[in-house]
Amino acid sequence: MSRILATLKKAIRWIVVAFFASTILSVVALRWLPVWVTPLMLIRVYQQNQAGQELKLHHHWVPLDEISPSLSQAVMASEDARFLEHHGFDYKAIEHAAMRNIKHPEKNKLGASTISQQTAKNVFLWPGRSWVRKGLEAYFTVLIELMWSKERIMEVYLNSIEMGDGIYGAEAVARLHFNTTAENLTKGQCALIAATLPNPRRFNSARPSGYLLKRQQHILREMRYFSSSKMGSRRE
Repeated sequence: MSRILATLKKAIRWIVVAFFASTILSVVALRWLPVWVTPLMLIRVYQQNQAGQELKLHHHWVPLDEISPSLSQAVMASEDARFLEHHGFDYKAIEHAAMRNIKHPEKNKLGASTISQQTAKNVFLWPGRSWVRKGLEAYFTVLIELMWSKERIMEVYLNSIEMGDGIYGAEAVARLHFNTTAENLTKGQCALIAATLPNPRRFNSARPSGYLLKRQQHILREMRYFSSSKMGSRRE
């Protein structure tokens, strides 16, 4: 029995070492390498195949310098106003979301995920709400905040996030929805893309509803607060 326990402890120790080594190395490598594919992309293709649908996966990696700075401004205005200030977690937003969800449990749950958390989830994990996934999301968020710059986090986010049905990243959505490139997206188009992010398969930036257009105008008003930010001022 003691041999079995000793073997089990040794196996667990090696599993833990392998997990930390592999995850840290992958985060280090992706500090420079493009993210060509994510777990969500593969999951969506699998779901399309299971449903007998046409397989759709549009993704074109481009560096941050080739993405309109207005898109960085728009996603910060829409998704994470304190992105340049926090270290991965916006505790004020978490507190606000918790209080609102307690006071109004009948409404849709308000989230407080930062751009860093969404990047960690998109690149390294799968969609879901389990405690295990949330714990891993926090772990990877800490790693990328420690090892990547804010510019790199934004670059990966804008290249990997779902922006439509089978559409991932700024370049793909610019080509398919606006017949342009990520570099030449206008402020209005960037705000419209950002407006879809809460549910990009339901909301379509190419055919915006009245609700989406209202969100676009709100985001455009908020974007002015980011015009002087480090990422927002790269190109006017």
